Amino acid sequence: MAYDLEEQEQIASIKDWWNKYGNLVTWLLIIVLAGYGAWSGWNIYQSRQAQQASQLFEEQQKAAEAKDNAKVQRAATDMQDKFSGTAYAQMSALVAAKTAFEANDAESAKKQLQWVIDHGRGDDYKAIAAVRLAGLLLDAKAYDEALKVLSGSYPAQFAGAIADRKGDVLVAQDKREEARVAYQLALDKTEQKDPGRQLIQLKLDAIGGAPAKAAA
Repeated sequence: MAYDLEEQEQIASIKDWWNKYGNLVTWLLIIVLAGYGAWSGWNIYQSRQAQQASQLFEEQQKAAEAKDNAKVQRAATDMQDKFSGTAYAQMSALVAAKTAFEANDAESAKKQLQWVIDHGRGDDYKAIAAVRLAGLLLDAKAYDEALKVLSGSYPAQFAGAIADRKGDVLVAQDKREEARVAYQLALDKTEQKDPGRQLIQLKLDAIGGAPAKAAA
């Protein structure tokens, strides 16, 4: 097929451009396609992980309902080993902690709660774990450890629960003035409609009521 002069010039121009930039364009296409392939593969992997984690969590729930603490703990360990990047891992650890506590297995309960604090992906879950772990440490008279757990950075909506638990620990240490401050903070940070306010108020009244205000 014959080309006129203008078409021949265009073809020559295209060939010249390709000779200069063809390799670069090819590599850019390879990078883009590889990136897209990796992104698609990652999404498929994440979806598969979530599905498998969901199935394991369901099995753990059944074991918890059957009060099979050993099976619950194994499921939690498997979840943390294989699916730690999913939200199910922290939920599984909380289930395992509750089941262990009910089975009088305090060490396993503390281990699971500490895992949530150290590796959990959601700050809300970490706060829940901190309050529960501090309660176990309080029972074990490990007061300094309990206060250390409660000193972490947690979401504002848990300030009341954190302060309440801190007050419990301080009362156990016979630090009543500090406990009054903690309980008052717990009241201030707990909504009026929250039924837990009544218990906090009772604990505060039991140690002498509201803390004394500093002189102006």
